[in-house]
Amino acid sequence: MATIKPFRGLRPPKELVEKVESRPYDVLNSEEARAEAGDNAMSLYHIIKPEIDFEPGTSEYDPRVYSKATENFEAFQRNGWLVQDKDEHYYIYAQTMNGKTQYGLVVGAYVDDYLNGVIKKHELTRRDKEEDRMKHVRATNANMEPVFFAYPDNEVLDNLINRYAATEPEYDFIAPIDGFRHQFWVISDPADMQAITAEFAKMPSLYIADGHHRSAAAALVGAEKARQNPNHRGDEEYNYFMAVCFQASQLTILDYNRVVKDLNGLTADEFLKALSVDFVVEDKGTDAYRPSRLHEFSLYLDGHWFCLVAKPGTFDDADPIGVLDVDISSRLILDKILGIKDLRSDKRIDFVGGLRGLDELKRRVDSGEMRIALALYPVSMKQIMDIADSGKIMPPKATWFEPKLRSGLVVHKLS
Repeated sequence: MATIKPFRGLRPPKELVEKVESRPYDVLNSEEARAEAGDNAMSLYHIIKPEIDFEPGTSEYDPRVYSKATENFEAFQRNGWLVQDKDEHYYIYAQTMNGKTQYGLVVGAYVDDYLNGVIKKHELTRRDKEEDRMKHVRATNANMEPVFFAYPDNEVLDNLINRYAATEPEYDFIAPIDGFRHQFWVISDPADMQAITAEFAKMPSLYIADGHHRSAAAALVGAEKARQNPNHRGDEEYNYFMAVCFQASQLTILDYNRVVKDLNGLTADEFLKALSVDFVVEDKGTDAYRPSRLHEFSLYLDGHWFCLVAKPGTFDDADPIGVLDVDISSRLILDKILGIKDLRSDKRIDFVGGLRGLDELKRRVDSGEMRIALALYPVSMKQIMDIADSGKIMPPKATWFEPKLRSGLVVHKLS
């Protein structure tokens, strides 16, 4: 069962939150972070992407960068840009995109729950990326950014959250980059905090939606600190890491699409003929066509959109991986026809996720940069949870959650 705890969050004063808050470290490069931070000394980018404080071109993995993160984090606290709450709290973080609001509970998640599989993952992590985040956590002795969890729908928590949502939030702003609304409440009532802890204690599993590398890094550093402490008790703050937990049914997963540079030596007609072995192929003309159901794909080639429907027998509905459209397209199109074996390393393929949509697919093909685009029907949260429950791993580039969590609304110190 899931163990969580409230914590003494380190937060910007209300009047400074829009100066401090930022996008997550991994959704933009160093140049973009440098431009977004501009001359704003309070931007969290100075802590989560501190290479912007060095000459352009400085590697984000330069040892000086981690030291700079520590220096800047201390300065933020000294200057009163981040102030620690006197008492432990849970927090509510709401995001509104296109008129739909999702409410997350900000909690301290238990390191042992990650290590023993109560917190379930659905993606492979890369050791180099884990190590980068571990260095950052060690340097700052804090979880600067939350990870993104899902939990099974819960009526008690839903009612509690709705009660707070009817009150005035601590923070309420529209982020300039994504145009989405972000709101934040502080839960101070001991009975409410006790109720939240108790409801999570009934849950057999929590699910990582986004932030697999951050989760791994936070848990591994926590376990490392426990081993290094001869007086380890088990209740120290480093035994927990910061997570925002959303009800699974509230989350929005967008399509994560593919663009490919060539047809592996085939002509367009030969490629379409090869597709017709495993798919029913229909030319939809020049108007953009979006898949409307599972096992339906949209192909853009030579100015035309095609509907591809996987034929019966090409997938296994009883297999949590085999039923996925990312698996079907990888096996039957990218590998079988185009010769793309490894989605992580093959330079012939790229991925277009999130809000950029079909227009971006068309643009990249029409420009001549890419030869074809393939649009997929989005993965469902139920599919992700089924895969995590089965202990299996999703194919690469399968999920794109939107909106992304903003960073800097609250920080969790490990001591």
